[in-house]
Amino acid sequence: MAKIVMAAVFFFSFLAGGSGMNVKAAGAEDFATWLWNPWMMVDDEAGTLAFLESKNVNKVYLQIDRDIPQSVYRSFIEKASAKGMKVYALDGAPNWVAPNGYLSLDQLVNWIKTYQNGSSPLQRFTGIHLDVEPYLYSGWSSKQAATVKTYQALLLKAKSSAASLNIPLEADLPFWFDEISYKNTYGKGILAEWVIANTSGVTIMAYRDSAPMIIELVKNEVGYAGKYNKKLVIGVETGQTNEGNMISFFEEGEAYLDQELEKVKSFYAGTPGYSGIAVHHVGSWLTMKP
Repeated sequence: MAKIVMAAVFFFSFLAGGSGMNVKAAGAEDFATWLWNPWMMVDDEAGTLAFLESKNVNKVYLQIDRDIPQSVYRSFIEKASAKGMKVYALDGAPNWVAPNGYLSLDQLVNWIKTYQNGSSPLQRFTGIHLDVEPYLYSGWSSKQAATVKTYQALLLKAKSSAASLNIPLEADLPFWFDEISYKNTYGKGILAEWVIANTSGVTIMAYRDSAPMIIELVKNEVGYAGKYNKKLVIGVETGQTNEGNMISFFEEGEAYLDQELEKVKSFYAGTPGYSGIAVHHVGSWLTMKP
């Protein structure tokens, strides 16, 4: 009888906060990644899924390539869903803020609409994730105010399109959009706050290689996300870059990456707006040194 009681006590303490529960509790937090090369699904679906599962990823931003049959996406997403992963349709480019850039958005939305209609619930995308980066468009330097406005118009169009598909819209955001102001037909204010207010969630590209720097970079955006009850994920870089040694965890390796991410998670745990971490991206993460 004593053994049964002890077993019951262990079981309920396990549910309440044992080590197994921490895994489940962490599951409420996003641990995301970008899968920019969807041909990995074609070449090695099982291996790609195994890698994601080994890293405890529960959210995947999956690039849309219209040359890949929708059946390939259906197979991958169904298996990912069975492993507890949410998959978002990823697309976007700087020229989406060009005068006719919205046509690229329309093509993406039409593709997703056809895809969703022909898919079972487990095969469907959870949402849309845009990576536009308007500051890389030529008009940003010459006509920043106009480019910002076009970017805002694009996001509102995407938001409406996502709503018509009954799925959320998310966007990637550089950490410095809290330094960009706007004053136009959409009102006036800070661009980072506007984007957060007008999407379901954002992933901040906080590309630095130490927890203190990452924590500092995103504090304003986490505050905005909390204010509007939106989800904010903090993104970090693992790829090789020529922008300086403090941008990416490429040089330090995965053990150091994990260590610093734990510090970021601990700092923001329970903070309104904070929703998790994202690692950029599958290709460089996969080949990262230990």
